[in-house]
Amino acid sequence: MRKNDDIIAIYSRKSKFTGKGESIGNQVELCKEYVRVHYGDTAVDKVAVYEDEGFSGGNLNRPDFKIMMDAAKKRKFKAIIVYRLDRISRNISDFASLIEELARLDISFVSIKEQFDTSTPMGRAMMYIASVFSQLERETIAERIRDNMHELAKTGRWLGGTTPTGYASEAVKSITIDGKSKKACKLKLIPEEADIVRMIYDLYIETDSLTLTEAALIKQGIKTKNNIYFTRFSIKAILQNPVYMIADEDAYNFFIQNDTDLFSEKDAFDNKHGIMAYNRTDQEKGRATKYLPASEWIVSVGKHPGLVLGKVWVQIQESLERNKSKSFRKPRSNEALLTGLLFCSCGERMYPKMSKRKTADGKVIYTYVCKMKERSQRSVCNSKNANGNTLDMAVIEQIKMLEEDRDTFIAQLEQSRRFYTGNRMDYEQRLDDMRKETADTEKKINSLVDSLVDMGDSPAKAHVTKRIEQLNEEYQSLEKRIQELEGLTTQHALSDIEFDLMRQLLTVFKDGIDEMTIEQKRAAIRTIVRKVIWDGVNAHVVLFGVQDDEIEYPEIASVASDNTDDEDENEELVAFSDVDYEDDDTEDDRLGKTNPLSASKTHWGENSK
Repeated sequence: MRKNDDIIAIYSRKSKFTGKGESIGNQVELCKEYVRVHYGDTAVDKVAVYEDEGFSGGNLNRPDFKIMMDAAKKRKFKAIIVYRLDRISRNISDFASLIEELARLDISFVSIKEQFDTSTPMGRAMMYIASVFSQLERETIAERIRDNMHELAKTGRWLGGTTPTGYASEAVKSITIDGKSKKACKLKLIPEEADIVRMIYDLYIETDSLTLTEAALIKQGIKTKNNIYFTRFSIKAILQNPVYMIADEDAYNFFIQNDTDLFSEKDAFDNKHGIMAYNRTDQEKGRATKYLPASEWIVSVGKHPGLVLGKVWVQIQESLERNKSKSFRKPRSNEALLTGLLFCSCGERMYPKMSKRKTADGKVIYTYVCKMKERSQRSVCNSKNANGNTLDMAVIEQIKMLEEDRDTFIAQLEQSRRFYTGNRMDYEQRLDDMRKETADTEKKINSLVDSLVDMGDSPAKAHVTKRIEQLNEEYQSLEKRIQELEGLTTQHALSDIEFDLMRQLLTVFKDGIDEMTIEQKRAAIRTIVRKVIWDGVNAHVVLFGVQDDEIEYPEIASVASDNTDDEDENEELVAFSDVDYEDDDTEDDRLGKTNPLSASKTHWGENSK
């Protein structure tokens, strides 16, 4: 049985924002007008609007569409209305599945442009027919894009976007036969960056390893144009990019052997210019970029100078593919409890890795390793690794001891609670003020709109219209700020139940932690512990209720000792299969400090226990 039989959902989508034509706003207004005509004014006030701006109709992987379908499965509305059929999907299979799902849920689907209504048999039949034409249009668009790529490939010009390391975009003007000026772009060499690219290729040829190439660059202080260290992934992207390959005979043979769509004759491969390759990736919002095989590329000789011989570039591709298959290891699940919580005193995260040794009871011994230490091969950070089995057990034992000192911990919880509650009260006061201002602005707009009726052709009419537009902009700005603040309020809304649970968890932790599964232990620790900082000797555990400016971090200089003689530091370590070791350059992924702070006086850090 439907829970909300009087609610209607409106869905709108546009691939990109233009502010013209069938914009999101225009689609919603037209759908509301349809609701008003067919269901009455009361129904308009109850519509649920779902909007996806900047998403393709090629698939259903869109955030608001997913939210709408979740609501549909809970039967929260009786119909879905769209302005046009292809706003939902241009894919026949997706569309057919959607219609079947809605029919099963007893939810009507209406497309007002095509005047289809699935509540009628004819409407359902015509809907399927129209969806066939939608997919045909999509495939036609895709074919047209590829045809355009073919034409652009013939020119060998740069089409825009982020330029590859080593090059900048340069505008070039030309005069057509009919005397018109035509502007295009080509890649211009940046000598300093080009030297770095050559160094990357030379290092990889020498080491046959992305990890060793990365370490060598960090040791030499070589950084990207964004002033961050090169990662294995950015290095690999440079090594795989054919833009650096010199158009020579080896390059030509590579493309012929891979059945690449080639738009340059063999004599254009002049041992001088580089390669322009189009259609190398399949990019879709909401998923990782997929790199296409060379057989799907569209290639021509570019206007820019190449940097790497074709033979060398091809050999490197073979090496990357060989190393990729060689790096496969038998998967093993992560048993470390502090994954995601543990930081090195240099500011980087520490990740667990397995050793080949085992404990007396047969458990694998694992070690926490600093990411920067590993990446830089000890040149930037040389802090000692942490024995994972020992550290995890030590943290558990220390948390058990909190139960004996409940008063101190609960006092910290109350301190944290006052901090969050204070923020929430401040946000809510500002929200109230902005809501009142929004209401006043709306009244002014309505009053001015009413006054236009009596003005006729008065010269003042233009001024009033301009004022309405200004007020409308203010209204939209206020609405946006209200939405942002509402999000912050929700983020800080820690309930009484959550604090009570944390109190109760201390007892549960002491009595039941040893019987919990790995996942349960990890979740229990995360409920109490914000982060753990390892200084090479001690672990400093930071609990919830402590703000960052109250934490005393250990001296970085005190841990920069030579550890090369330690057995643990030299043994080969193996990655866990379910730990994400990829680099995350967001601010939250680090401790957020650049200079050493005063040394901590305790194993916990002041105000941490």
